[in-house]
Amino acid sequence: MANEAERDLPRLLDLLAQEAAQLLGAERASIFLLDESRTELWSQVALGSDEVLRFDARLGIAGAVALGGEAILVADVTTDDRFYTGVDERTGFVTRNLVGAPLVAPDGESLGAFEVLNKREGSFSEADRDVLVALARHAARAIGNVLSMRNLRDQNARLRREASRRFSTEAIVGTSPRMRSLVQLIEEISDTSVNVLITGETGTGKELLARAIHGSSARAGHPFVALNCAALPEELVESELFGIEKGVATGVVARAGRFEQANGGTLFLDEIGDLSPAAQAKILRALQERVIERVGGRKPIPVDVRLVSATNRDLAQDAEAGRYRSDLYYRLKVVHMETPPLREIPEDIALLAERLLAAKCEELRREPKHLSKGALRRLTEYRWPGNVRELENEMTRVAASVRRAEIVETDLSPAIAGGTGGGPQDLKAAIEALERRMIEDALRTSGGNKAQAARLLGLSRQGLLNKLARL
Repeated sequence: MANEAERDLPRLLDLLAQEAAQLLGAERASIFLLDESRTELWSQVALGSDEVLRFDARLGIAGAVALGGEAILVADVTTDDRFYTGVDERTGFVTRNLVGAPLVAPDGESLGAFEVLNKREGSFSEADRDVLVALARHAARAIGNVLSMRNLRDQNARLRREASRRFSTEAIVGTSPRMRSLVQLIEEISDTSVNVLITGETGTGKELLARAIHGSSARAGHPFVALNCAALPEELVESELFGIEKGVATGVVARAGRFEQANGGTLFLDEIGDLSPAAQAKILRALQERVIERVGGRKPIPVDVRLVSATNRDLAQDAEAGRYRSDLYYRLKVVHMETPPLREIPEDIALLAERLLAAKCEELRREPKHLSKGALRRLTEYRWPGNVRELENEMTRVAASVRRAEIVETDLSPAIAGGTGGGPQDLKAAIEALERRMIEDALRTSGGNKAQAARLLGLSRQGLLNKLARL
């Protein structure tokens, strides 16, 4: 059924485009579907072209139709400032005139735009526009049905993957007393939905712990939604958390926030200590009343969310000093877990390094490798200012660069092989060097594509740009 659903959409779009072009006596018809999460339009069909197009929905007449919700008729595109030449440049097609109609689902959601290009005789008329509006109305229903099937299939596949892996405590590596106590606590609260606050230094695996909490709970079959609060500009925090309604600003389309997306499951808010007082107040209200309101909306939306939050700050001290809302702090910290830095659990480093090395070799399609006793000794002695994240990056580097089956001391980074670094006096410099190296590796892997590099690093694109500016 999945393969049929994948084939159904392009077949349907192609059929609709052909029918519209023939009905209106035009050279070509194109259907652009709206990707709300990225505010982009994409086209899987343009008669005479197999190319898939993707561009910012705020550009072009198709974008104006999709976001504005009104049909547009243009007799001469060269006289219309809204016309976007990028599509013609990519396809080699020359647009002279066009008529476009919005694709609107029965619930009012914008699905995209339906365009018919270049009337073969004369120009498009008001009657042509009315015909296309009617055709777009029927097309939207058919497209909505297929998209719903695909979305349901994708969601089911994701839930099956989550259910099979469950992000259970098996993903937490380590046999030290500190790690055993964390695993035991996760098991103890597995039949509850209490909020959990995870504290610990940067790079100690707080999100991994949050996923294990989710995967071991009754909510495992529902969404796990993560958001890094520190990576968001202040003006976007509210819309990301609670969503936004259409028409709040020019070009804005309605979309659900993270609370809605996590309904029935777990919402993980990383770096929650960096939230502004205004955002803290809104989260407190959502937790107390179990309802949220989208930006620009007036209708309360019920949400059932378990909140797992994380920070590397001392929130207790911040709350006591008045720098953080104490009422929110105690709401967050029903259960408190602390992820230990690697330097405090040296007995777990060897096992973790071997596990990471095996995973990276598989991911990079390299032959399996192992660490020599000398390399393991150096790894255990090193202070790891960047914690697990730094260790993972080191294992990625040696998996990619060393061709032998055995990793020896001299294969390790100089600071690790030489047993230097990690003291309090050079902690900041070491962390910055690690960040710089990881960003350089990600940019190199992605060919300089910042959006892709950000995904590799687990950051938002803006978060990566912020780090690039700081470094």
